[in-house]
Amino acid sequence: SEDHKGFRITPRPIAEGGQHRVAARIEKDGRTHDMVRADTCASPDDARALSLAKARQMIDEQGERLFD
Repeated sequence: SEDHKGFRITPRPIAEGGQHRVAARIEKDGRTHDMVRADTCASPDDARALSLAKARQMIDEQGERLFD
């Protein structure tokens, strides 16, 4: 897990058919947003890294609106 601009990001890749779907939980002040993307990776480590990057991007673009 990591903190980004006051949000807590926990990568949670989903194993699917030999691949790992990019997914993460984004939390702030008791609110949560579960992000699931169409992107997949062969490696679980790559999926975790990409999950963190995509979650940071969502936070940068949407901020508090993630929880609307």
